[in-house]
Amino acid sequence: MGCCGCCAALRPRYKRLVDNIFPVNPEDGLVRSNMDKLTFYSMSSPEKLDRIGEYLAQRVSRDIYRHRNPMVIIAMEAMDQLLVACHAQSLNLFVESFLKTVQKLLETTEPALQILASQSFVKFANIEEDTPSYHRRYDFFVSKFASLCHSNHPEVDVLNSLRLAGLRGIQGVVRKTVSDDLVENIWEPVHMDKIVPSLLYNMQHARPRRISNDDNSPNGLPEEQVDSENTALNIDPSALAENCLRELVGRASFGNIRSVIKPVFKHLDLHELWVPNDFAIYTFRVIMYSIQVQYSYAVVENLMMHLDTSSRSRAKVRTSMANVLAKIIAIAAGESVGPSVLEIVNSLLKHLKQSIMSAIPIDDKEAVTDEKHFQESLISALAEFAYHLPDYQKIEIMMFIIGGTPGTGKSDPENVPAETLLQHMLLKCLLKVSHKYKSTNFSTSLPLTFLDPLLRTSLVQDAYVRVLVQEILHCLLDRHDNRSKLKKPSVDICDLNLAIDKCSRADSLFYKNHGSRILVNLSESLDLNNVTRENIEAIYCTAALICVELATDEMLVDILRWALAVQDVALTNTMLHPKNRLSLHVIAISIVTLASHTMSVTTLIEYSSKVVTARNGSAPYLLNFNESSAESIQQDSISPECLLDFNAIADCMKEAGRDIMGMIPLQGPFNANQRYSWADSSVNQPSSFTDLSNINLDGSESNTSSPGLARRYAEEEVTFEALKKVLAEPVESRREAEYEKRQVICEKFRNAPFQQLVASSQSKGDVLNDTLNQILTRISVLPCGQPELNAVQHNNQSLPHYGNNFPDLFVY
Repeated sequence: MGCCGCCAALRPRYKRLVDNIFPVNPEDGLVRSNMDKLTFYSMSSPEKLDRIGEYLAQRVSRDIYRHRNPMVIIAMEAMDQLLVACHAQSLNLFVESFLKTVQKLLETTEPALQILASQSFVKFANIEEDTPSYHRRYDFFVSKFASLCHSNHPEVDVLNSLRLAGLRGIQGVVRKTVSDDLVENIWEPVHMDKIVPSLLYNMQHARPRRISNDDNSPNGLPEEQVDSENTALNIDPSALAENCLRELVGRASFGNIRSVIKPVFKHLDLHELWVPNDFAIYTFRVIMYSIQVQYSYAVVENLMMHLDTSSRSRAKVRTSMANVLAKIIAIAAGESVGPSVLEIVNSLLKHLKQSIMSAIPIDDKEAVTDEKHFQESLISALAEFAYHLPDYQKIEIMMFIIGGTPGTGKSDPENVPAETLLQHMLLKCLLKVSHKYKSTNFSTSLPLTFLDPLLRTSLVQDAYVRVLVQEILHCLLDRHDNRSKLKKPSVDICDLNLAIDKCSRADSLFYKNHGSRILVNLSESLDLNNVTRENIEAIYCTAALICVELATDEMLVDILRWALAVQDVALTNTMLHPKNRLSLHVIAISIVTLASHTMSVTTLIEYSSKVVTARNGSAPYLLNFNESSAESIQQDSISPECLLDFNAIADCMKEAGRDIMGMIPLQGPFNANQRYSWADSSVNQPSSFTDLSNINLDGSESNTSSPGLARRYAEEEVTFEALKKVLAEPVESRREAEYEKRQVICEKFRNAPFQQLVASSQSKGDVLNDTLNQILTRISVLPCGQPELNAVQHNNQSLPHYGNNFPDLFVY
């Protein structure tokens, strides 16, 4: 006994203090009084902390080998208390012993010890160390905790406890490493390939109510689940896994997003979780709501890249990916600025084009159907993306789409079914985006660079394409939700309850620049031989929206001319189907009635009512858009009282005090030669209804009548062959010919008599004089008080005297 007591006295004090914390009976637990002494000793002599840790680790290893689990639990409790209480600089040496002990526990096969190790590691992870450890590595812990997440223990309670332990351990590793750049990089693929699949594996076993597609919740969870989230973290591995994924994604910087997202794609591909895509949508919504907002569009880009690499996958898989994209793309739209917007749109359109161009056997109906579903999903994704963008970016997207649509140039797309289908799909995309756009200013909604290709596309041979273009115009022109009321022609305007606002100055300027051209385009569309009932209804809706949204005096005159042009097409175009010809009569009276009510022209309202009454009496088929006996009706047999008459409309306008000078060329309304003359004249001239488009200003007359601009060689005619000859002709020979012609002209002016030169110049002056007289004759019929006429009268004395009749034009 004396010898044993002497040996015990010779042992180091720290060992004696450690031995004293262990009770004689393990069931009594840690001896608290002796533990306080050990803690005080450790804080008083921090240099002994590393030796205490080594000795505790030795005791734990011996107890594990001897299966003395209660002693192991007491030793780990002591190490946890020392870890929390001591914050000396020498703590790193104690931590090494602590981590070795945790590793020993994790290597055992007993669930209780593994859970204990996880709990101790979590306590360690929550401690903020004063100095980082550069040599510490967590590879083993990541692997072991990931394996615990995949535990398949036969007992459900033990299985859930092990998985919870693994998830908490992973959460501790992430917290310990992600906040310090000097320690091991947890974002390396070797770690993420273990962490992310472990989280997803537990998430996919979530309760069905958790995997929800509720888009109204701000954090991607249904509201009732958000309330019980804290409770679920302790009992539900799926809830804890989701929380860990949110924390992991939320801590990721821009450069680390790819490291987190790539294992997600790999897990979904290997476990075939894209079809059905409920879990995929649930996962990506968790990611999108957890990631830093400025990086959210990077997730969309990575999903687009994965869609690129999956181009050979089944159509159903790609469709599910596109549906996931449609669900999450709206979240990223708010943070997408600049080039990233067009990059996403361009990628979506590229996938759409590849899908359309892919060679799929027509006999395989299932594959064709799946591919169509994929295309529709891409269109929905694009529309959802555009919906959450600012209006100016929606216009950019629409211009981007129309720029890549076949048939928006000078000619129709080639006679290839794929090109035609691509045109249909891109216009559907454009229609989807336009549905999301809310027009405020037409000059912004329909810029010339967007309006030009749109109008060109409205004249292609494909009737379905023309309907799509008109529907796009409906969305962009309708600012008061009137298009649903104007889809069908009707003469009962009062029953429509239309919302009409006063036309602003900006709208009036837009109509002055582009309104007449749009109406010309509509007139030409109605004159096409393959026009259908859908085309006619869509064109009427466009014209009616122009009438309602752009209610100006110029519009009134132009819309009346357009109505008479429509009636003229119905009477003269024998190539149209009889039903369509009758439909044009219905459109003509409907648009006149609508315009008269919109502009509140009482006389015109009375006249349109008179025509409607006459049709009700003798020609009711001219008011019925769905007349079935149209084949038996002859256009020549229609009574004049049932048709719109130019003189009667002009008289109504005069009685109402409206300016009708724009109706002078009404007998030949809306032909192709007038398409650009109205738009050009409206840009360069002030508001005026005078139509100068009938003046012949072709090259032969205008060039010879302008001094200094006379055609150099009047005997030459500009034709394709002449231009081809000029391009093919050698430069030297062309220069020699020009030199010879110049010599002839010089010789003529040197040797010809003076009287001959005067006579030739006088003939050109007479042509110029006649042209000026023609222009001024038309201006003279304008009403008094026009500002331009006052200016001409004021400067009358300064005008050169070209003839005796010129000054008399200004006498009223």
